[in-house]
Amino acid sequence: MDIKQSRVGVTALTFVAGLSLAGCIGEKFQRGYVPSENALQQVTVGAPKEQVLIALGTPSTTADLGGEVFYYISQTTSRPIRFMNSSVVDQRVLAVYFNESKEVTQIANYGLQDGEIFDFVSRTTPTTGKDFSFLTQLFAAAGNFSGA
Repeated sequence: MDIKQSRVGVTALTFVAGLSLAGCIGEKFQRGYVPSENALQQVTVGAPKEQVLIALGTPSTTADLGGEVFYYISQTTSRPIRFMNSSVVDQRVLAVYFNESKEVTQIANYGLQDGEIFDFVSRTTPTTGKDFSFLTQLFAAAGNFSGA
């Protein structure tokens, strides 16, 4: 075997090894409900509850905090290599608040920023209260989900 054939063999072996490892690199998983921009545009302050259900569908969970609240929860996890454990890279809670007349009073898209719950719509951190404790519990449970 001469040097040229040896180089071709090494190149082919490297190529095959690279292809076999490519299937093991990085995966992202999306769980929960991620609303489209079009669906979010259909939900405005003052919209009736029925319109929210048509545009966004059934919520992940609901609450009654002086008025009904719909929560749409989503989570993105990632793992660098297929056989490793996944870790949470993003978690969002879209909250739609209703008044006693079943009309939307507020829409908030909560997520984590610098370890704090953060509303990406109003760019604020919510104040303490019943809703804040509920959201804190939702985000604290992020590490309790098992990877699929």
